[in-house]
Amino acid sequence: MVSTSAQLIFLCLFILFSATATTATDHIVGANKGWNPGMNYTLWANNNTFYVGDLISFRYQKTQYNVFQVNQTGYDNCTTEGALGNWTSGKDFIPLNEAKRFYFICGNGQCFNGMKVTVLVLPLPPPPSGSVAANSTPSGSAAPVVFHKGLVGLRAFVLAFASIWFGSGWI
Repeated sequence: MVSTSAQLIFLCLFILFSATATTATDHIVGANKGWNPGMNYTLWANNNTFYVGDLISFRYQKTQYNVFQVNQTGYDNCTTEGALGNWTSGKDFIPLNEAKRFYFICGNGQCFNGMKVTVLVLPLPPPPSGSVAANSTPSGSAAPVVFHKGLVGLRAFVLAFASIWFGSGWI
């Protein structure tokens, strides 16, 4: 006979691993054209919806370009003075961690050639009622990033183990 505390622990583990997984979207600036001069990044941003927890990614030649997070004045005037962040790797992943408007520019003068983008980050929507909604990506420039990879198998293992350990009557 298994003790009540062991049953309680396994029940808690089962509930923990049965919880709904959260997902975030990685928005690749410029989609397959990347971070380059002469692009209409306003159009790109308007065709995407950004939520708290998403990522914005910049892909570019690191020897030619960079990314600065600036305020609205820096964005409007293409200046990096008082920049809030600076990235130079050529493959930058920047978390959009709060609901607000973010401003990004290229700091080597290419901002004047259109290398600037602003995105409005919205609060997370409330969880769907009923079953888990299917993940969908409205734009070809965004790739879902799932933070629960591997948990499905772990959930199945916990469920199978608990079923064998306690018998299938309680599940």
